[in-house]
Amino acid sequence: MEPKDGKMKAVVYDTYGTPDVLRMEEVEIPQPGQHEVLVRVHAASVNSWDWDLLRGKPFLARLGGLRKPRYRTLGADIAGRVVSVGDAVQKFRIGDEVFGDISGCGWGGFAEYVCASEEALTHKPESLSFEQAAAIPQAAVLALQGLRDNGKISKGHQVLINGAGGGVGTFGIQYAKSLGAEVTGVDRAEKLDMIRSLGADFVMDYKKEDFTCSGRRYDLILDVVGNRSIFEIKKAIKPGGSYVMVGGTLPRILQALLAQPLTALIEKKNVKVLVHKPNYDDQLFWKSMVEKGQVTPIIDSTYALEDTAKALEYFGEGRVAGKVVIVME
Repeated sequence: MEPKDGKMKAVVYDTYGTPDVLRMEEVEIPQPGQHEVLVRVHAASVNSWDWDLLRGKPFLARLGGLRKPRYRTLGADIAGRVVSVGDAVQKFRIGDEVFGDISGCGWGGFAEYVCASEEALTHKPESLSFEQAAAIPQAAVLALQGLRDNGKISKGHQVLINGAGGGVGTFGIQYAKSLGAEVTGVDRAEKLDMIRSLGADFVMDYKKEDFTCSGRRYDLILDVVGNRSIFEIKKAIKPGGSYVMVGGTLPRILQALLAQPLTALIEKKNVKVLVHKPNYDDQLFWKSMVEKGQVTPIIDSTYALEDTAKALEYFGEGRVAGKVVIVME
């Protein structure tokens, strides 16, 4: 039920900066439009987009809000319970448990309530907690779009995931292994045991080993970090293989885009930069995989809503294994 006074707690910010610009504020509970539902948020996970939008870096994060943030409340991946529905809503009823990526609906997940289009949400698997469901949307969909749609992964492929211990990487390992691929995971030393436990065949501590100089070649490299030159990375790609960039700095993204045509023409290697697109069908795909026991969301730690700044600070350190989740209760 909605509070009788129509107010809720939300974490807001009015200027780009470090996590200390975030503050808790009491605001009006939003009202759903015709095709929207009002969700009482039980959990919301932190993504790299939240980190980028908080700082306004890279510059692309400022599109739509050059001098000040476009959205006062961050948080795109949510899980919760429907408490109110718009007149035209058909998919959900009051009381339904849902999860989804609301980045296309104005963000706002780091709050007690949020409105979202019914098309952005999926019924939550009964076997999952709200925290686990909130860990899925962006990270899992990025892994799927990177490996399946852009990378054309198939059984027997040798796959390397750079940044395998984060949200995208942990879903990517499990998906690649479900298809019968051989997976190498690259990340910090403290994450390697967890990466092995998810099924990775080989692991590398990036501080001790350079996968571009190891002599091994891969059918597909999924790069979640984007911290290496494409001219270094393409040495580790087999002819006919693919490199898919999921995250990285603007200079690295531009470099990959510029190198794309010649690399394909001369070296027969595919270079792609993934543009994330929230996708309802992809969320259904992951729901099915979770219900079949083929995938488990990995949660590093949880924080209370009032500790959202601490959660973002921890995320920004790069030490998160899996996902960080904000819990409202």
